[in-house]
Amino acid sequence: MPSVISDACVKCGACAAVCPVSAMHVADKQFVIDPDTCIDCGVCIAECPHSAMSNDSEATPADIQYNAEQAKSCPNADD
Repeated sequence: MPSVISDACVKCGACAAVCPVSAMHVADKQFVIDPDTCIDCGVCIAECPHSAMSNDSEATPADIQYNAEQAKSCPNADD
């Protein structure tokens, strides 16, 4: 069950700084999570100061789809 970032994200980078598997990618308006890379450790959810993250069972279908699609084409946050 991967984590998901909602449109409440303000690209502060707190999540990317703590992700142990580099699952964060930088989209135009927000960070997104690659669901194929995410190990669902929850560290990023706890670190987000804007409550913009959740696991996929609590996320909207639109947020899940947006994260998955954008992660394929956006640069990795660690690059």
